[in-house]
Amino acid sequence: MASALEDPVLERYFKGHKAAITSVDFSPSGKQLATASWDTFLMLWNCKPQARAFRFVGHKDVVTSVQFSPHGNLLASASRDRTVRLWIPDKRGKSSEFKAHTAPVRSVDFSADGQFLATASEDKSIKVWNMYRQRFLYSLYRHTHWVRCAKFSPDGRLLVSCSEDKTIKIWDTTNKQCVNNFSDSVGFANFVDFNPNGTCIASAGSDHTVKIWDIRVNKLLQHYQVHSGGVNCVSFHPSGHYLITASSDGTLKILDLLEGRLIYTLQGHTGPVFTVSFSKGGELFSSGGTDAQVLLWRTNFDDLNCKDMIKRNLKRLHFDASPHLADIYPRTPHPHEGKIETIETTDTTTVRTLADKSEEISGYFLNPSLLSSECSPTSLKKKTEDMSDLPSESQRSIPLALTDALEHIMEQLNVLTQTVSILEQRLTLTEDKLKDCLENQQRLFNVIQHKS
Repeated sequence: MASALEDPVLERYFKGHKAAITSVDFSPSGKQLATASWDTFLMLWNCKPQARAFRFVGHKDVVTSVQFSPHGNLLASASRDRTVRLWIPDKRGKSSEFKAHTAPVRSVDFSADGQFLATASEDKSIKVWNMYRQRFLYSLYRHTHWVRCAKFSPDGRLLVSCSEDKTIKIWDTTNKQCVNNFSDSVGFANFVDFNPNGTCIASAGSDHTVKIWDIRVNKLLQHYQVHSGGVNCVSFHPSGHYLITASSDGTLKILDLLEGRLIYTLQGHTGPVFTVSFSKGGELFSSGGTDAQVLLWRTNFDDLNCKDMIKRNLKRLHFDASPHLADIYPRTPHPHEGKIETIETTDTTTVRTLADKSEEISGYFLNPSLLSSECSPTSLKKKTEDMSDLPSESQRSIPLALTDALEHIMEQLNVLTQTVSILEQRLTLTEDKLKDCLENQQRLFNVIQHKS
């Protein structure tokens, strides 16, 4: 019975779009869901049962991306009509238009403070906009093919972008330079995003793979081959411990990043799935695809495992424990540096659920601001109750004092890692500038020699 409670459940589905769903996003409160579609419309759904939905009309071509601002007072959308629109998410649906790019716009993303908006386009550029003044700020050019997606880091200091040129680039938003580059020889990334603490990025590959990269040490941490079709979208759970993926093979898959394995395969859509997103608190997620249905799921699997996570973190204090995504800095060489592991689909739970039209959504949504880094909002109260089940200090393999000392050392290592990373970035920029100077000197020398 306990395991059934932990399985994700399809609670409800929304019908209103006339073509494929390209993007879904929850409002910060979790009470509304915005969806974008090939039918050129946005839809704004109220998660309360029997509540009205609103259709926003304005774009003249496929709407490719939609996102709520962090305060929930704006809704941004991108379209193949080359524009970006900002909407007031109410029944009137007033909007303002940016003629943003010279080719279709593929994604929109607000910075965490809501001050900036990043847009990615098939004109090979990323553009950043000021939201207070609603004006263009700057463009980023280094990609040599269509840019599929661009996302801000949680602190807003970095941008990550992916392109059909088979690269993923990290940009410094302060000096507007490309500071890192990941390339792939097989396929390109359809979608990319930062994990909640900003130390890693996940990419959804056209080559059916999902990859997790540590951007501090520029290493591939995890490589999943669990889909039989291109992966179109990924979404991190707010805890950072889970990743959900949407694929053209018609499935959603949920990965446990701490265990490094596939834990659920969800089959609710008929046809390719283009988009998936967790709510801000993680208690719900939504998905959409070519069947024009928007599915609303209750997470459940993150409710009952807070105690397990604490115990797992205690076990990780062994010096011989293998490093993984939650480590501040690897103490031993990561297994993915030598040989890339592939996570197979064998030990998985397949959930097949059919929506019941009479089902109603639970009437409460928790405040995302209550979220801790250790567990989901729905399990915060359980954390203190479960602490009694943890091993006492005498039973632990490492004393509490040593645990605290190790944690302090790991924090210091994190600071050192960040410092080294910044120095490496500055050194790279200096080398690039020096190279440009030498090339200019060589050109001048050639011109002078030619004239003489």
